[in-house]
Amino acid sequence: MPNIKINDPYINFLLSATDGQKYSLDLPSLGKIKVLIFSCNHCPYAQAWENRIINIQEKYSKDGVSIIMISSNDSDAYPEDSFEKMKERHDEKKFNFPYLYDETQEIAKMYGAERTPEVFVFDNLGLLRYTGAIDDNYEDESAVNSSYLMDALDNIVKGNKASVEITDAVGCTIKWK
Repeated sequence: MPNIKINDPYINFLLSATDGQKYSLDLPSLGKIKVLIFSCNHCPYAQAWENRIINIQEKYSKDGVSIIMISSNDSDAYPEDSFEKMKERHDEKKFNFPYLYDETQEIAKMYGAERTPEVFVFDNLGLLRYTGAIDDNYEDESAVNSSYLMDALDNIVKGNKASVEITDAVGCTIKWK
């Protein structure tokens, strides 16, 4: 279970991204609604959801939504999750959102993130309104019955609470040092 609970404010940070920038959640360019997704390069679950994440960013950017993806995996044990490999993945997939490196794993620990991918959605007041999975079928996008993240965003952009605030994140465990 995350350390951060529904209605808690986001925990700010400053992390380097694959685009050469440093990101903080206070940056005005990130818009009013922030979607943090703890992810990584090597996890098949994370890979299966990448195109959907790109499409969600594209769909909701006009509503002031910014996706921020963070990799916190131990890159010594999993070289495919190194910062250099993250840069390659960012370019290869043409991510339309920042991909940040939590080298010390401090941010994942503060949030209580345990899986890749694991989602945390903060509203325009910076309060956690949804946490969990992207949807209910990582294997087959056409077989999705519940689009948890998009359903939450549909409500949050209108100033409402998410109809479902917590789901179980499905994916690989974060690889701790």
